[in-house]
Amino acid sequence: MRFVFMGKSKRSVVRALDLLVERGAEVAAVVAPEPDRWTREPQRLDLAARRHGLPLAGVEELGGEVDVVVSFLYWRLIREPLLSLGHIGCLNFHPAPLPDLRGVGGYNVAVLEGLREWGVSCHFVDEHLDTGDLVEVERFEIDPDAHTAFSLDLLSGERLVDLFGRVIDRLLAGEELPREPQGPGRYVSREDFEALRVVRPGDDLGRKLRAFWYPPYPGAVVEVDGRRLTLVDEGLLEDVAEAYRDAGRLP
Repeated sequence: MRFVFMGKSKRSVVRALDLLVERGAEVAAVVAPEPDRWTREPQRLDLAARRHGLPLAGVEELGGEVDVVVSFLYWRLIREPLLSLGHIGCLNFHPAPLPDLRGVGGYNVAVLEGLREWGVSCHFVDEHLDTGDLVEVERFEIDPDAHTAFSLDLLSGERLVDLFGRVIDRLLAGEELPREPQGPGRYVSREDFEALRVVRPGDDLGRKLRAFWYPPYPGAVVEVDGRRLTLVDEGLLEDVAEAYRDAGRLP
C-alpha cells in the first residue's frame, strides 16, 4: 500500500512517519515544511524522511499511484487534485475531538473553558476544513486546572500517534475504514483565536494565562500603546526558569 505523508515540524509527526515505515508501508513521498529558527532536530520531518530514504516533494509535485494521502497536523487546507489522489482517500489526524472543535486553537479553548474531556480524531478530508466523515475519535479525561495549552498539546500528540497506529494497522490489514458523517460542530477561526487571546476585564486571569501558554508564541496578551504584550505569572516563570537551568543557562 502506497502512502503520501504530509505534516508539520513536530515530534509527534516524526513519530507517526517512523511508525508508518516500521509497519512496512510504502511511502511514495513526504511533504514537510522548511524549518524555522525554533525547530530542533527531533521535530524535523524533512530529516526523518531523509533518514528513511524517502523522497521529499512539494504538493504540486505529487502524483502517480497512491492509495492513501495522510495529513498529520498538516498546516494547509487540502484541495483538489490532492483530495482525490489516494484511491482510498485522504485522511487527516486532528488534535481535537470532532465535531466539537474544528479549525485552530483547540488546546486553548479546552483550558480556557475548563473542559474535563478532550480527544483526538481521524477523518476523511473533504473540500472544507475538518468536516469530512469520521473514522475514529478517541476521547479521554483531562484536568483543565492543571494543563497549559503547551502541556495539552504534548498529551494530545501522544494520543494522536496511538490513533494513527490503529488506523494504519487497519489499512494495512486490508480492512475498510468506517465512515460516519460528522453533523454540526464548532469552528474556531484564526480571527476568533486572536480575539480570545486578549485579556479583558472579568477574565479568569490564571486560566487565561495557562490557556495561551505556548512558548515561543505570544500568550494571553494586553494591548499597551498599540503593542500586544504577553502576560505571565509566577507559575509560568518557574517553567521558563526550569527550562533555562535544564539547558545549562545559569547565572
